Amino acid sequence: MVHDDAVRRLRRPTWRDPRLGVGVLLVAASVALGTWAVRDAADTVEVYATREAVTPGQSLDASALVVQEVRLGAQESLYLRADAALPDGAVAVRTVGAGELVPRSALGLSDEVDARPVVVPLDASVPADLAAGSVVDLWLAPPPPVSGLGEDEPAEPSLLAADLVVSDVVEDESMFTGGTGVSVELLVPRLDLPQVLAALPGDGHLVVVPTFGGEPSDVAVPTDGATGPAGTDGGA
Repeated sequence: MVHDDAVRRLRRPTWRDPRLGVGVLLVAASVALGTWAVRDAADTVEVYATREAVTPGQSLDASALVVQEVRLGAQESLYLRADAALPDGAVAVRTVGAGELVPRSALGLSDEVDARPVVVPLDASVPADLAAGSVVDLWLAPPPPVSGLGEDEPAEPSLLAADLVVSDVVEDESMFTGGTGVSVELLVPRLDLPQVLAALPGDGHLVVVPTFGGEPSDVAVPTDGATGPAGTDGGA
């Protein structure tokens, strides 16, 4: 009996031996897993992302962009690939946040941006998180009445323009600077320019109020909603 057991253990396994089948399945699974991992790792593309937030009208060139290797799958065509030449004279036609991938639909030409930069000195305290790319409302707070009799009611603040994109924040550390010493460069749509420019030399106080979760004004009017510059496709 012992002899028979030893012979059975030493006998060469045949194709009917279940242990051989399990081994073949394990090898096949390992090969398939390795092939999938290699294919998945190779399925990445290099696309452009922003170094810092870019705002409408800002040039999009190599100095404003970095290359990131990502896996996008079916959405690959929506983003600006790094192996394609940047269109000459390309600018952002909408805000792209810092470190975000650049959608091809965010590129355009300067004449597609229906806004003008206006530097606005601020007279009230400035929100701590105000930065390029922020969306704000611009208000005018009129000065208090000067009659001295206390009978005049103060005028109500008025909204000059809504959902403006901040393209820059400038701090003037000069001791002779009035107000807060902070100015913001706002992208003002052309239709809002008259009231904004008229308020700059006035006696009222200009105040920016962040619009949390707000959307920028329609400062970009692409000539063709389906394609961007140099034949790029829109859609992102």
